[in-house]
Amino acid sequence: MKKITIAVDSFKGSLSSAEVAEAVAQGIEAVLPHCEVCKVSIADGGEGTAEALVESLGGEWVQMVAGDPLGRPIGVRYGVIEEGRCAVVEMATASGLPLLTPEERNPLLTSTIGTGEMIANAIGRGCRKFLVAIGGSATNDCGMGMLHALGYRFVDAQGEVLQPCGEALVQIDHIDDTLVSPLLRECEFVVACDVTNPLYGPNGAAHIFAPQKGATPQMVEQLDLGLRNFARTVRAYNGCEVDFVEGAGAAGGLGAGFVGVLDAKLQRGIDMVMEALHFEERLLGSDLVITGEGCIDYQTVMGKAPSGVLHAATRQGIPVVAIGGGVRWCEALEKSGFAVIVAATPEGVELQEAMRPEVAKRNVRLATERIVEQWVATRTQRKVEQ
Repeated sequence: MKKITIAVDSFKGSLSSAEVAEAVAQGIEAVLPHCEVCKVSIADGGEGTAEALVESLGGEWVQMVAGDPLGRPIGVRYGVIEEGRCAVVEMATASGLPLLTPEERNPLLTSTIGTGEMIANAIGRGCRKFLVAIGGSATNDCGMGMLHALGYRFVDAQGEVLQPCGEALVQIDHIDDTLVSPLLRECEFVVACDVTNPLYGPNGAAHIFAPQKGATPQMVEQLDLGLRNFARTVRAYNGCEVDFVEGAGAAGGLGAGFVGVLDAKLQRGIDMVMEALHFEERLLGSDLVITGEGCIDYQTVMGKAPSGVLHAATRQGIPVVAIGGGVRWCEALEKSGFAVIVAATPEGVELQEAMRPEVAKRNVRLATERIVEQWVATRTQRKVEQ
């Protein structure tokens, strides 16, 4: 084989995508020392998206201070790629649920203001394109906080500017954009969104997602009324109807805020990442592609990173091998189209031990060696038979 492309997601809680890729590369080199190896860090639009894009595209990190879901200052970072023109922002960095203790979780009080501060900072640095991952939020504010940080003001019927948070949604009367920078009109937003929930109603942001963010049944009803009011307000502001846009309910209605006010494009996370990486061009000339993630199961073929790799490689007729820390076999995997699916962790090894970074690296390297040896042997046998 002349070229093998490695395109792996992180093994969450154990190895970054770059570390997994390096372990795979070592396994290839042990069997095929002269083979060209192309390493691409990937993600599915969730946690690790910024890291994967910065790593693969030679970007840089910007460190700053922003407000957490309760407005407290914390250190955050976002990625900058495409020679400083494009920012990669993970909203969970500033507005994520893990930033709060269980006792602090209350979607009436939380806000996406920190996410907006990251975007505002990037605009100030010259970024005009934004790739935004919105999974893992602690919020249900429809992006009020994010938009407030960008200059939008949400005003009640008495003319008072509202504090941006979930409980203020029901009080919004109109939107004031007099403080919004003209530079914002030059910006393009692509938002990674893998849920199809509408903004409100039984399948909306409040009813489906708010309970895990600390909402009681009474809070859910209040928030749902607020989401409906937000949709009404946006409709009156610019005529955009976000009520039943697929994905409007993502991240506590942040999807609606992006689409309704910033004219953002919602896109499957893996598709957003693949486009940014120009992934299909990187595959050209590959004899084999090795992908993987921490656990390969039925979700893998439902839009996770390895499925995106599989579809891209299949279009070029390139076989794909998937390596997981573990594998949970199911019919969907049997029919997925992967040439080989392998668990790196040997049977009988406890999960805690398997997730130790040094153990995980060794297991991935050894699994790769076995796969490549078998692949080479099979190809050799085929040539002999011919």
